[in-house]
Amino acid sequence: MEAKIQAFLKFLEVDKGYTANTIAAYQNDLNQFFQYLQSEDAENGITAWSDVSRKVITAYVQRLKDSGDYVSSTIARKVAALKSFFHFLVAEGEIREDPTIALDSPKVKKRLPKAISPEEIERLLEAPASESGPKGQRDSALLAVLYASGMRVTELVSLDISDVKIDEAGRYSVRVRSKKNNSKDRVIPLDPSAAQVLKEYIEKGREQLLVDPNTEALFLNNRGRRLTRQGLWLIIKHYVEAVGISTEVTPHTLRHSFAAHKLSQGKSLQDIQKLLGHANISTTQIYAHLAQEKKKGSH
Repeated sequence: MEAKIQAFLKFLEVDKGYTANTIAAYQNDLNQFFQYLQSEDAENGITAWSDVSRKVITAYVQRLKDSGDYVSSTIARKVAALKSFFHFLVAEGEIREDPTIALDSPKVKKRLPKAISPEEIERLLEAPASESGPKGQRDSALLAVLYASGMRVTELVSLDISDVKIDEAGRYSVRVRSKKNNSKDRVIPLDPSAAQVLKEYIEKGREQLLVDPNTEALFLNNRGRRLTRQGLWLIIKHYVEAVGISTEVTPHTLRHSFAAHKLSQGKSLQDIQKLLGHANISTTQIYAHLAQEKKKGSH
């Protein structure tokens, strides 16, 4: 039975191109279900996936709910993992019928993304100026580019030096590469202030951080290697605390703030969708709801 879980995870990696973090979440959820099947709480006699009935799965989901250990969004994710796995087993011919076919996921209240105010953004962008040398120049550039472009954190740390473009008029833009489809790459123009900070980092800070001249990564850590997501998050967290922003800030907050502020400045949802790289406009529409909520709160 465990071999089928491993085969499914390999399918997600090779055929679906899922990230390591997503695959790890699937593995955790499926292993938890498998351990439940081995326990006395499940029906006895389960030695193959074909023995797993809808009744067994429903009892497992109910147990998750009753435990009080999980919020509805986590349970919904675990249910989605089971649905995907059993769909895979049917496709592979391992089982004839899918026991999850009519299984309901818990209703999840869609949380609006949090944005911080333009004033807080300004304080955050100015914070690295207190750091001297290449580290301060790098941190100024990465915060400025992150906010000026609305990029995802993974997209920012994946940028290479060759992704920074300068046109004949001296205007800067960055090319964000799509992992799955080159035609979905997007070019994001940078405002003059972000461009200036990035220029200074490339010409001075990056040169000092560089260890191997062949390194392609735009943003480097103190060892001259590509900055990681975790490294970037720790940098953001450091400056958030340094300037005393009390609002919860996550690696996605600057992206949310970028979208919310662009909308308040009169940018259309279609423009913001293009900048953020959303495949569907409905994903971008959440920022319109965010703006409406803010208006309500100010009355």
